[in-house]
Amino acid sequence: MTIQSVIHKSGLGVSIAGIALAVIGALMQSPALWQPGLVMFTAGFAAGAGYWPTLRSYQFTLWIIAGFVAAMTWSTDLIVWGGFNITHKWIVFLVIQATMFSMGTKLTIQDFIDVAKMPWAVFIGTFCHFVIMPLLGLTITLIFHFPPEVAVGILLIGSCPSGLSSTVMVYIANANLALAVSIAAVSTLAATVMTPLWVNLLAGSMIDIQLTAMVMDVVKIVLIPIGAAILHDYLKTYASQNGRRVVQGLAGISALWLLYMIAGGWDSLFGTASAQAQMYAVVLNFVAGGIIWALFYNWLYGRFSSIKNIMPTISMMGIIFFTTTAAAAGRDNLVQVGFLLCFAMLMHNLGGFCIGYLMSRFIFRMDVQSARTVAFEVGLQNGGMASGLAAAMGKLATVGLASAVMTPLGNVSGSLLANYWRKKDARAAKAAAEAPLTASDSLPKGKLS
Repeated sequence: MTIQSVIHKSGLGVSIAGIALAVIGALMQSPALWQPGLVMFTAGFAAGAGYWPTLRSYQFTLWIIAGFVAAMTWSTDLIVWGGFNITHKWIVFLVIQATMFSMGTKLTIQDFIDVAKMPWAVFIGTFCHFVIMPLLGLTITLIFHFPPEVAVGILLIGSCPSGLSSTVMVYIANANLALAVSIAAVSTLAATVMTPLWVNLLAGSMIDIQLTAMVMDVVKIVLIPIGAAILHDYLKTYASQNGRRVVQGLAGISALWLLYMIAGGWDSLFGTASAQAQMYAVVLNFVAGGIIWALFYNWLYGRFSSIKNIMPTISMMGIIFFTTTAAAAGRDNLVQVGFLLCFAMLMHNLGGFCIGYLMSRFIFRMDVQSARTVAFEVGLQNGGMASGLAAAMGKLATVGLASAVMTPLGNVSGSLLANYWRKKDARAAKAAAEAPLTASDSLPKGKLS
């Protein structure tokens, strides 16, 4: 029996025990029983679903749902440990940087080179993403009249690039994976400018948006981690001996700079500087850290190449963390607007799928597989990035609500759509293989009239 099999069976056992406990607790009207029972059931089922091959592609979605259920059940207890709140801005920053770096390790310099091979398709996907979703989000906020900070969260998630889950769905659906990776790469880089611009344009009248500060936050949580991952790919694939020495030299200078900052250099250089100068200095420190980390990870990869296999898991754990903590932090607000917000975000998500597919297929005349890819890249946003920016604003409990709701909904709908398209293609292929022979094929040679 393999370790995976043990985990799956143990998870199912926990799930069965959980549902029994939840039912008993509900009959006895005892939250002390049904609440942990419900969490045990969802978490156990997420762990055990892989027992059935048909459910393995849904496991990531099930873990997100389990985290969401836990957040709604134990909101404060889940995020406050011994008086320390794990949704602190710097905790969120570190987790999202780890998540984005893990995502970035799936991108390579070759992916950006490949963009030149299909520039029109990548442009269409990126254009649709940054036009459809922000404007669709604006329409939804005008229809439903949410509180300002909740509405800003909808506009924020709509202005973010595509994330890890969109590429996963494209893979499950057997769509154009190369195009998906290229759109994800370009939209992630474009988000450095596009996300703050859209949020400032659409939400600037609702709450105070510091455009420069938001651009710097996007640089810190997106551009620097992705850049570190690309630097690792350069060292792994392209770097000459001289190129490697240059990177090592930059890493050495970066280490000395950070040591100087820690030893009191910050106070002497920037202690009395303006807020804007301090903001740029912080970004410089992040850049230095990114260079050091890229070199360290490259060294680690050279000795344990299997480390690359855990990077997707780290990305998924990060997304689960953001969904869970954002939902827990904003539980009271979510209870007030919960159903309406869920409905609105489902409209946003499904609208992205539909409009993305229809525009790419019938307006831009893309092939079916590429149109499906654009649909996923448009309809599924980087919820981790949205949560990170909400935390940077100090408004995770309100602005972060939309991403907390959108992430599980998007993964459920995306999983269903991806598996539907996959099975549809399989049925079509089977029907073509079993199609009866034509008359010319079935008649013996020489018998045609």
